[in-house]
Amino acid sequence: MEPLRLLLADDSPLFRKGLSGLFESTPDFQVVGEARDGVEALEKARELLPDVILMDINMPRCNGLEATRLIKEELPYIRIVMLTVSDSEQHLFEAIKVGAQGYLLKNLEPEELFQMLRAVSRGEAPISPAMAGKILKEFTHRYQPAPAPEAESSPLTAREKDILQLVVLGQANKEIANQLNIAESTVKNHLRNIMEKLHAQNRVQAAIQALQKGGITLSRDRTERPSSTG
Repeated sequence: MEPLRLLLADDSPLFRKGLSGLFESTPDFQVVGEARDGVEALEKARELLPDVILMDINMPRCNGLEATRLIKEELPYIRIVMLTVSDSEQHLFEAIKVGAQGYLLKNLEPEELFQMLRAVSRGEAPISPAMAGKILKEFTHRYQPAPAPEAESSPLTAREKDILQLVVLGQANKEIANQLNIAESTVKNHLRNIMEKLHAQNRVQAAIQALQKGGITLSRDRTERPSSTG
């Protein structure tokens, strides 16, 4: 398998060099470039076309959130994971809104970071299930979901709703597969269909849309009686 090609965007040269050294210890990853601010991150993204950008938030000239928005508009297939010291909920929500595939704090152990990035290559969002659930619960406190009009039919199938309900509850793909007695690959295929139907860039965006529109809740009642179709 080809290594995951990484671009490191951080205003700290010491942090960039230290992180690059860590990635040299594993064949799964290859650091193809570094950027010291958001402007340079956009330039390097255009030039190098990395698989994943590890993006800091607080950087000069152009911060990581704005850089993420610009890169996703121009190069939507590049996956961006925020790697930051900021545990601000405002930064977290904004990162998801502009299309980041994940949000990680810099206090991770190296092996945890490697595992999270391997999850990106499998199409998963590198946010812990517990953190994803916290994000979604906070979202529902801020925005009350509007009930869906009776005449409007949902674009999602019954099985897709079951899976999205479990995503809202913070479950990872393997846990969803075990609960619904289906293959993990089937879960991934359903999630791809869900994100395409909802025009979402990641599973957290899809779950937020589902909560906002109604029909999906933070209750476990629906998942107690999952549909029988795969």
